[in-house]
Amino acid sequence: MAGALAGMRVIEMAGMGPVPFCGMLMADMGAEVLRIDRVARVETGVGLDDRTDLRGRGKRSARIDLRHPLGLASLLKLIAGADVLLEGYRPGVAERMGFGPEVCQKLNPRLVYGRATGWGQTGPLAQAAGHDINYLALTGALDMIGMDGGPPVPPLNLVGDYGGGALYLAFGVVCALVEVKNSGRGQVVDAAMIDGVTSLMTVYHGMMQAGQGLAPRGQNVLDGGAPYYTTYQTLDGLWMAVGAIEARFYSELLAGLKLNPADLPAQNDRARWPALRAAIAGRFARRTRAEWEAVFAGHDACVSPVLGLAEVEDHPHNKARDLLVQVGDQTHPAPAPRLEGTPGTIRRGPVLAGQDTAAALRDWGLPEAEIATGFAQGFFAGLDPATQGEM
Repeated sequence: MAGALAGMRVIEMAGMGPVPFCGMLMADMGAEVLRIDRVARVETGVGLDDRTDLRGRGKRSARIDLRHPLGLASLLKLIAGADVLLEGYRPGVAERMGFGPEVCQKLNPRLVYGRATGWGQTGPLAQAAGHDINYLALTGALDMIGMDGGPPVPPLNLVGDYGGGALYLAFGVVCALVEVKNSGRGQVVDAAMIDGVTSLMTVYHGMMQAGQGLAPRGQNVLDGGAPYYTTYQTLDGLWMAVGAIEARFYSELLAGLKLNPADLPAQNDRARWPALRAAIAGRFARRTRAEWEAVFAGHDACVSPVLGLAEVEDHPHNKARDLLVQVGDQTHPAPAPRLEGTPGTIRRGPVLAGQDTAAALRDWGLPEAEIATGFAQGFFAGLDPATQGEM
């Protein structure tokens, strides 16, 4: 069954951060994604090679030297037949390289030009270097994450790169594709992580303006400050997660722990939260994680085991949902979200740089003579010998 984006042709300029993840999402939903890799190897510093970078699944790869005039000319021919271009360079880099939005949209007025950056295309920091942690710092999000009395804690790179970056880029691109159907005109999508994370913080901006001032980091309900919304260590040194905010769930929590509410501080008596936390922690410390799982199974107490990444696949609920799927000899997170009529699929594992150069360029309409010239003159390249091996 074809995916919802079947028939869409997407050019992904190889890079880090949101762009490869956005390209993966579009490939999962059926788009034909052609990743343009450099001819020269580039060290990314993320500890992954092409074979283990699952974000490369479902794509094809062509290696083109864009510094060579004929390599750039070939890229522009590909862009002329594309629906979407994704790039994650600093502002102005694509323009200097010769494939900025103005050039591309003259060639292809229907093109959706997706740009992912940390700081955005404009503003005093637009040209500054940065990473996920920096973008979170300026949005107020980082200041709110961490333990009471401790430093702000980076939430991996999930909130900036992927939540505020890749997902907003994908949403913007799909919105722009809908508009192409209405008007016939493409547009630029400026997906800045600082914008996306600020959007994710909408509820908290509303709370602040409503006068619901937040306590310092680690002293609020949703940041681990509340004894009923945090984690507790078990007898075997593992952890249980508790999210019993509502009174009915909190009652189930206390029942499972065999704690009498009359012997405890009131649920929302913040002054006595330390005493309540100690009482709950003392009970969790008496049994193993597996034993507590059994206690709370079938009860609406909002209590769950904190699984290690290697344990996720074996949990019964995750198995029933096929949360992780096998592609060749690799395990992948399944495509999400789940569309009833046109579900996403993983059509192939991670692509190696240059794995499809000749075939992909041919399928995208470049003449055989041009492909042959490209390989002969070195502005096209096939598989990088350093990345060859079993997939």
